[in-house]
Amino acid sequence: MSQPAFIENDRSEATRIKLQRRRRGTNALALTLSLAAMAFGLLWLVWILFTTLKLGIGGLSIDLFTQSTPPPNTDGGGLANAIVGSLMLVLLATFIGTPLGILAGVYLAEYGQKGWLANVTRFINDILLSAPSIVVGLFVYALVVAKMGRFSGWAGVIALALLQIPIVIRTTENMLKLVPNALREAAFALGTPKWKMVLSITLKASVGGIVTGVLLAVARIAGETAPLLFTALSNQFFSWDMNQPVANLPVTIYKFAMSPFPQWQALAWAGVFLITLGVLGLNILARTIISKK
Repeated sequence: MSQPAFIENDRSEATRIKLQRRRRGTNALALTLSLAAMAFGLLWLVWILFTTLKLGIGGLSIDLFTQSTPPPNTDGGGLANAIVGSLMLVLLATFIGTPLGILAGVYLAEYGQKGWLANVTRFINDILLSAPSIVVGLFVYALVVAKMGRFSGWAGVIALALLQIPIVIRTTENMLKLVPNALREAAFALGTPKWKMVLSITLKASVGGIVTGVLLAVARIAGETAPLLFTALSNQFFSWDMNQPVANLPVTIYKFAMSPFPQWQALAWAGVFLITLGVLGLNILARTIISKK
């Protein structure tokens, strides 16, 4: 081999080594920045959880779950009316929003894959997914509260259901699309009607993912404050009447945390701890279901 060929090979080897070093340096820099970003986010998350645990666990007592919210600057009292009110609002919103979301998701995945109605529905659903919750609250305020002339629990249920439906629609559609088409074709080959195929095969195969989406949607609406400020508002007393303002944890926490009374502030931190614990439990349950499926 001639001398110029050796020189050319040496230059190629040097270039290759140089490129490898550059790639390794870029990779190390990217990994360092990624780890730093993760550590930065985890720092604030741990700080928030530590503060919530530190200030919230001290307010836990039997009275918290058995007594209603106290008057200003008064010792004692609890959050029983707010806890029950939040459970009522979330359960009713889930009862309304879950069937509507699942039915819409089934239509998008099984019947309207390429139709104009399906495209419009997906577009509107994407807007609702990204819309601030306060916008939904104002919409329900103008549509329901202003027409009725009063705040009510039903208005809060409608606002929370509107926040929950887009999440259930998106989850249902995505889970149904993951079901292999071979299952559908096998059912059609046996003469199974489409509605029965959807009910017995595709929904059954994707029930774990759909339930997970519903749980995540419940976790999303459980801590919403803005829409309830414009709809259900709050109530100082225990009330089962959904046609009147209903006490709920998010608005009660907001009101008590902004007050100058230390008794109310302690109850607010206890309420924050309860909501955080509930949302954390729902997320753990959802991830457990995903891992099993």
